[in-house]
Amino acid sequence: MKKNLIYIALLAVTSLTTMSCESELDIEKHGNMGSMETYYTTDENINTATASLYLSMRSLYYNWFFVKNLLSDDVWCGGGQRGDNGEMEKLNEYNFDSNHGMIESLYSGLYSVIYNANLIIDKTEGDTPVMKRAINEAKVFRAWAHFELVTLWGTAPKVDHLLDSGEYRQANGNPAETWAFVEQDLTEAINSGTLPSKNSANDQETGIRVTKETAQAFLGKAYLFQGKYSEAAAMLDNVINSGKYALYAGEYDALFHAAANNNSESIFELQKRNDSEQMWSQFDMLYLMQGWRTSSLKYSGDAAKVIAQGTYGFNNPRKSLYDAFVAWEGADGYRLNKSIMTYPQLQDFGVNIVSGGSVYGCEGYFFWKNQSLKEDCVVDQSFFQGMQYINLRVMRYAEVLLMAAEAQLQAGNNSKALDYVNQIRARAQETPLTAVSLNDIKMEKRLELCNESVRYQDLVRWNDAKSAMGEQGKDVPAFANEGVQWNWQNTKFGFQDKNMLLPIPLKELELNPNMQQNAGW
Repeated sequence: MKKNLIYIALLAVTSLTTMSCESELDIEKHGNMGSMETYYTTDENINTATASLYLSMRSLYYNWFFVKNLLSDDVWCGGGQRGDNGEMEKLNEYNFDSNHGMIESLYSGLYSVIYNANLIIDKTEGDTPVMKRAINEAKVFRAWAHFELVTLWGTAPKVDHLLDSGEYRQANGNPAETWAFVEQDLTEAINSGTLPSKNSANDQETGIRVTKETAQAFLGKAYLFQGKYSEAAAMLDNVINSGKYALYAGEYDALFHAAANNNSESIFELQKRNDSEQMWSQFDMLYLMQGWRTSSLKYSGDAAKVIAQGTYGFNNPRKSLYDAFVAWEGADGYRLNKSIMTYPQLQDFGVNIVSGGSVYGCEGYFFWKNQSLKEDCVVDQSFFQGMQYINLRVMRYAEVLLMAAEAQLQAGNNSKALDYVNQIRARAQETPLTAVSLNDIKMEKRLELCNESVRYQDLVRWNDAKSAMGEQGKDVPAFANEGVQWNWQNTKFGFQDKNMLLPIPLKELELNPNMQQNAGW
């Protein structure tokens, strides 16, 4: 029953947001829901407010995922043709400015999460176990959103309470103060005694919501990004030593599908449901966008039986990513072949480019790890594949191990760093290392977590972004049966010094004279 509480609340909130457009005059009133001042006084209402908080994070996930992955050197934008999605191309090719829709939506979406969190933290009246847990869950969400804001925008304002009307025009934030606030929120949540821990690595029921270890993993990441290596190592070790999480023991590629929702590796993921009666509440463009470009391909054999067709072909892997896999683990590497397919492998599987056609934003390599299957679909709609019930992954245990390895290495604990990296390599069926360097950890992290919304912020904090992406977007490929074609060039492209921070959205500056633009924009 406990497992269903958050689902029930989620469905209640979803139904409120997806009602048909009836005239208000035709709706019978069933009592007064009360004011905001009195709403947060019952466990039932607090559960609904918490569900709304989870939904606010789920609603921004699409922009969160695509902005960060398109800015990295993992992927080409892709799509059907040049200009299919100009906003995404601009991100991937580094020719965007401060008036960019996806950047603006991510920025405002993070503040929406903060607002929903502040409603619970500031308005809850009472101290029932449900209320105490909700307040500290909200602190974890608020800290997570501020982490994204400070790492992506740097000077985005800290919002630690519900703002009065006279406080709406906030000035730029101080990154040091924002980092301190992230640490404070997460530390208070961890020490509150209200966040549960899973009973075991395979406890799916507890793991559908924020746990104490979720908060510890987020805090360890915050410490790592600030260069507080000893603190990061100790905090991440709390997660590792808890025994509540483990690397997924099944086939590596199965990890990324609906059957593995809430598996032993899940630190935090946003929930989806395999419920055809509520299928539109599960609608999501994420996998529809990423799946192979169906209109450019023809399917036969095994591929026609298992692949969810009706997808748009964005986020194709770059050859440089494939080459990094090959250099590190060989062309026959287990993890490589569970992550990326070459065009000849695609053909062996039963997929060919249509005669005279091509795949835009592609060098002949195709992600397998994020290709949705028919079995992942609530309803298999080959004309518009937007009904997958694959949970939206935010962090998994592999990232915790690799962050802990980096923190331990930087703190001088080489043996622990080596152990953590070798756990990742063992699952990847690779030979254990006998010694480990920071470059080894960087490579393991690139391969293990490719296209998982991690690499861009890592490249920036390592000061590797300009060398990795300084030429990104200069030329853009398409792949046909004849090979790679480079038919598109840009005169404005590549990561520059100003890209160390994203621009404060133009709309924010126009509405708020107290805000100043980040340097270079």
